[in-house]
Amino acid sequence: MKLNNCFLKKKFLLLLIALGIGSILYANNELKLLTDSLRRVIDEKHIFVQKKEDRINRIKCMLKSPGLTLEGEYRINLRLYDEYKKFHIDSAIHYVDRNIEISRQLNKTYLINQSSLNLSFLYSMCGRFREAEIILKSIRSSELPKDLLIVYYQTYASFWGHYSISVANNLYGKQQSAYQDSLFALIDHTSLDYRMYQASYYIWRDTIKSKEIFKELLEIEEVGTPTYAMITHSYSGLCRHQKKYDEAKKYLILSAIADTRNATRENASLQALALIQYEEQNLADAFKFTQSAIDDVISSGIHFRAIEIYKFNAIINTAYQTEQARSRSNLTTFLISTSIILFLLVLLVICIYIQMKKILRIKQALAQSNEKLLRLNDKLNHMNNQLNDTNNQLCEISNVKEHYIAEFFDVCFSYISKMEKYQNTLYKYAINKYYEELIKKLKSSALIDEELTALYARFDKVFLGLYPTFVSDFNALLKDEEKIILKPDALLNRELRIYALLRLGITDSGKIANFLRCSTSTVYNYRTKMRNKAAVDRDEFENEIMKISSTQEK
Repeated sequence: MKLNNCFLKKKFLLLLIALGIGSILYANNELKLLTDSLRRVIDEKHIFVQKKEDRINRIKCMLKSPGLTLEGEYRINLRLYDEYKKFHIDSAIHYVDRNIEISRQLNKTYLINQSSLNLSFLYSMCGRFREAEIILKSIRSSELPKDLLIVYYQTYASFWGHYSISVANNLYGKQQSAYQDSLFALIDHTSLDYRMYQASYYIWRDTIKSKEIFKELLEIEEVGTPTYAMITHSYSGLCRHQKKYDEAKKYLILSAIADTRNATRENASLQALALIQYEEQNLADAFKFTQSAIDDVISSGIHFRAIEIYKFNAIINTAYQTEQARSRSNLTTFLISTSIILFLLVLLVICIYIQMKKILRIKQALAQSNEKLLRLNDKLNHMNNQLNDTNNQLCEISNVKEHYIAEFFDVCFSYISKMEKYQNTLYKYAINKYYEELIKKLKSSALIDEELTALYARFDKVFLGLYPTFVSDFNALLKDEEKIILKPDALLNRELRIYALLRLGITDSGKIANFLRCSTSTVYNYRTKMRNKAAVDRDEFENEIMKISSTQEK
């Protein structure tokens, strides 16, 4: 009986271990899939931004409706404010300013207060805290109706929250909490805002209660909405408090994906993820996420997190560049080692070829000797001795041939084995460090494309070192609507490289085409197209390009 109990306990323990290992593997795979999805979403961010702009343009078209009243324009402007407030602050401010004008023309206190609160909220998001506070202090809260009083407390709480983040001082969080308490004393206790407040409140007081509320909110909210992004971001805070770091990371990724797909540029989750990836030494992802967050700050004008992001970006960028330099150094070492081995192989092949030529010559000499033996019978004994000597020499040479052939194959297979082991080592190293770009390069056979990319990057860097203002000076020669806007990670594009070569004195389209690996007609078409876009006389466009000054000339 005791043996049976012992056996059952062992089986149960093994089952628990198997389930634990399975859950860990599943969690890691889920995080990897979510991270891959986030990378793709960031790469496609321009698509979601375009969809957002298309939706905004459809709303703007409503402003051109015939017979539109001031009240109707006010409501449309209010919708544009909602669309722009976490997308492009300056545009949101424009429509709120217009609503303030309309509300004054209509002489409606309610609309004046509503627009003023909206403007204060926008000012606090873009870092104009003094102006935001002046607006809030100018509003008499005692005269506000309940719905505007709720907005008043929300705006004040947001003001102190944004200010505390901007100055990195948690003391201002007390003022934020005070206004939040006043806010949630007024709002409907069945509303989403109140449930969100409850869940966040209980994070530090009753984690079980907080988790229950978050789970209810996640069940009722549609995946991928802006509200879903807020819920998952807050829920990740509870997971971190419970030290469930993988789960916290999962919900931060879900939040960042939702924010990016909705073109919400106040993306706190992405910044938090960048910090986590940096701490885990996943520098490529940390760099990518930080660059995306900075792009959102620049594009939107939401600056209350800007100082924190820029400071963090400097740390990540330095670490990322250091790691990239080390990877390039390792790759250079690998290429040098491979070149040396190939050179030795070539030498070995040459030596074998020389030996084979010697053997061929010896065989020819042996044939001639046999003919002489037949003709010179009187020298038979002497020739037999010579033949024996020659045969001995042949045996020796055959042994030499076999030795070198064996050595050749041994070196070949040894080289192939070393190459395979070295590639596997690099592959495992890249996987452990999450260097997916390195893995793709090492697994790819498109070395020429990689070298071309490196050549163009090197050319761009060297050229812009000589002509640092080339891009801006070039754009100054184009019409406003035709100016070239480069991608964030690009120094030059193909059009700029053509004119960079022209500026260096290479006017032959054939040579330019050879350098850029395109046809001469393509170069000609690019040059013609850019002349047509010129703000100056198209016939003088290329002469003006040649006048762009370098650093030395200044």
